Amino acid sequence: MKLYLIRHGETEWNTLRKLQGRSDIELNQVGIQLAEITAKALVHIPFHMAYSSPLKRAFQTAEIIVTGRDIPLITDERLQEVSFGAYEGLGCSKANYEIPDPEFEYFFQAPEKYVAKNGAESIEDLCRRTGEFLKEITTNPSLEDKNILISTHGAALKGLLNYVTKAEKKDFWGKGVHRNCAVTELESHEGKIVLLEENKIYYPEEMGIKPTFVK
Repeated sequence: MKLYLIRHGETEWNTLRKLQGRSDIELNQVGIQLAEITAKALVHIPFHMAYSSPLKRAFQTAEIIVTGRDIPLITDERLQEVSFGAYEGLGCSKANYEIPDPEFEYFFQAPEKYVAKNGAESIEDLCRRTGEFLKEITTNPSLEDKNILISTHGAALKGLLNYVTKAEKKDFWGKGVHRNCAVTELESHEGKIVLLEENKIYYPEEMGIKPTFVK
């Protein structure tokens, strides 16, 4: 089984450096363009099926990638982004930081210290649900020889990868947040998953925005 994990295309909130979480923000025009370029780059991959977060930005990305393919596109709530609760929509970069809790920056800078507050979801719960999804897919014998697209979000994608790497919570982010429409390839055989390639983009470096951690 080959799994192709993709972070959604760019949104307006990405450009404004706002926390998105479960807020259902659509792709902007650049985001659509990034997805279209990525779709062309992956046209040689014979996908058998696709899974997506139900949030618009991820689902739109998946739709663009599988355009013209007669395959199922299935939404799964376990692929949704982590919830930031009351802080969604607030600025989270050095230039526009609006989050009132000084400890929130632990989410990016020191995840082992992060405590979810005000309706947010914990990193532990994020890893649990994304891990359950990946385990279910990779242990399904009927999918053993399939190529599968998985369209999701920055933190949710890291949750999926942490199921593979078994990283400690302090290393949750690994090499950092993936770029919009970056593709990560996994290979699974009889439930054993190997990371083949991570965070590959198919568009010019100058397109889109590079993700940055807060403060």
